[in-house]
Amino acid sequence: MTDEQGIRTPVDGIDTGTPHSARVWNYWLGGKDNYDADRRLGATMEELYPQIIDIARASRAFQARAVRYLAGEAGIRQFLDLGTGLPTANATHEIAQDAEPTARIVYVDNDPIVLAHARALLTSRPEGATDYVHADLTDAKTVLREAARTLDLDKPVAVMLLSTLGHVADSGEAAALLRSYLDELPAGSCLMLCDTIGTPETEAASEEYATGGAMPYISRPQEIMATFADGLDLVEPGFGSISLWRPEEPLVGEPVDQWGFVAVKR
Repeated sequence: MTDEQGIRTPVDGIDTGTPHSARVWNYWLGGKDNYDADRRLGATMEELYPQIIDIARASRAFQARAVRYLAGEAGIRQFLDLGTGLPTANATHEIAQDAEPTARIVYVDNDPIVLAHARALLTSRPEGATDYVHADLTDAKTVLREAARTLDLDKPVAVMLLSTLGHVADSGEAAALLRSYLDELPAGSCLMLCDTIGTPETEAASEEYATGGAMPYISRPQEIMATFADGLDLVEPGFGSISLWRPEEPLVGEPVDQWGFVAVKR
C-alpha cells in the first residue's frame, strides 16, 4: 500500500527493514514499491556505481526485445520468468501476448510483496494464460511442478533469468541450476540470461551491495558467464553487452556492463 504522497507503507508479514533485490531494482527503475531500507541501499549503489541505473533500464529493454523476438519470430509460446521482481509496464506477459495472444507465462519469485502484487496485476489475454509461483528459483523441482499447472513442459519453454543468477555465488552451482531446468524441457526450449560482468567497478559495487544488508549479488568474469551457454545454440548476435543485443535504436553512450544472451536447446 502507499500513502497520499505515493510512499509505500508497511505490509503485514514483510520485512521492510532489510533491503530486497526486487525492491531495490524497483527503486532504480523509478518505481514506488520499495521502502526506506531499499532506497538507502539503492541510492548508495547509484552514487558508487552510477551505471547501475542504465543497467536496470537496459535489462528491461533487453527483456522486451528478447521476449518479442521469441514470441513473434521464434515461435515460442511459453515463458518461465524466474526471479521476475515487481510487476512493471511491459512485463513478460504483455510483450509476449502482444506478439502472440496464446502465449502462456509463469512468473516465479520469493518476495511476499511480489506475491501481493502478482495476484492483482499479472493478468492475461483470454487466449493465453499467466500464473505466479511463490517459490525460491533455486528449488527447480518445486518450480517446475507448480509451473506445469499452466505450462506444457513437453513443449518448448523459454527460461528467463535476468539480473538474477548473480545471487547464486558459486558458478558451478549456478551452471547446475540452469541444467536442472533445461534438462527437464524439450529441444527447442530457450535460455534468456543476463547478469553484470566482473570489472573493478562492478566488483566494488557488489561488495557494497552485500554490506548494505541485501542478499549478495556477484559479478562474474565474462568468460565464466559465457560457459552458461555451453551445449546450447546462441541466437545472433550471441553473447555480449545487452545494449548490443538486437537494438531497436542506435546506441547512445557506451554499452552497459550487463552481458547476456538468448540460446536454444538442441
